[in-house]
Amino acid sequence: MARGPRIVAELGRPETPDETAARKAESSRVYRSSQNVRNLIGALLATLIVVLVIVFAVPRGSVPEREPIDVHAVAESVAASENRTVITPDMSDGWIVNRAGIEGGGSVRAFTVVYAPAAEDERGFLRVAQGFDADEAWVARVLSGAAPQDTVTIDGITWDRYELDPDRTGNISVAITTDAGRDTVLIYGAADDEALEETARSVTEQISALRQEAE
Repeated sequence: MARGPRIVAELGRPETPDETAARKAESSRVYRSSQNVRNLIGALLATLIVVLVIVFAVPRGSVPEREPIDVHAVAESVAASENRTVITPDMSDGWIVNRAGIEGGGSVRAFTVVYAPAAEDERGFLRVAQGFDADEAWVARVLSGAAPQDTVTIDGITWDRYELDPDRTGNISVAITTDAGRDTVLIYGAADDEALEETARSVTEQISALRQEAE
């Protein structure tokens, strides 16, 4: 027995061919949409599984500690290559060396040692730079054009002293400088007066020796 046209309850009459086609098209669209959602969820789950496998499968360990920098060894190497005396600061255990070597590629090259507090909860830094045959403007260039405010004498050596604006000078708040024969020694960074004096005292004898060499 032939089946009559499908009566739609909402319409109270049989569907027209156009309505039947529209209904089937909408059903197909909903089905495809649900399949797309399922496929997306499946892809995300697969990606998550791959990530978890990588995280748990790759061996992990602690980052090895960096080898300490031997300032004296670096200074000896620089002295040999430059054929000149190079100062070597001798700091307390409260400081660690972050970098040591030649800096500057312009008119003045400097042997520079960068120190940081050994304690993790302390902030600040100090740089000790020996400008080789430095001209009178070298310190001003390093310190963004700053001029000294006064002088301070440490272990018989007179230093020009600077109070600086860290916002203008790249976090540098203090500096002291003095001549060392043909060279200029500049100690600068973000530290207190005690740290500056400690650093200056560590190079007093070497500065005096460089002055005697230049006589």
